[in-house]
Amino acid sequence: MFMTFLHVAVGGAIGASLRFAAGLWVARMALPGLPWAMMSVNIVGSFLMGAFAIWSLARGHEVLNPFVMTGLLGGFTTFSAFSLEAMNLIEGGHAAAALLYIALSVGLSIGALGLGFWVMRGVLA
Repeated sequence: MFMTFLHVAVGGAIGASLRFAAGLWVARMALPGLPWAMMSVNIVGSFLMGAFAIWSLARGHEVLNPFVMTGLLGGFTTFSAFSLEAMNLIEGGHAAAALLYIALSVGLSIGALGLGFWVMRGVLA
């Protein structure tokens, strides 16, 4: 059990570091108005979560799930930060932008996870 916690912790540290780096990169390239960095990380992370979930199950590698899914991808995706960004937009008087941000983030993240399922099922077929 201790090793599983260690795997989650190491994965989380790597994922959080990758999130920070990706956030800096996207923020430099994004247009103002929405928190594009957080939204991009959530969409990419959701795709990877979907693809890995199918791959690990199909290949019998569920032992990697705590490290990859809970740690790495849990640390990489940012729904707590997403909630803060949405609230900051609302409190800043940008309710329409907040609604757009919420709809795009949730809709595209769920869509990306489904796409990850579909892609990996095709790869493994």
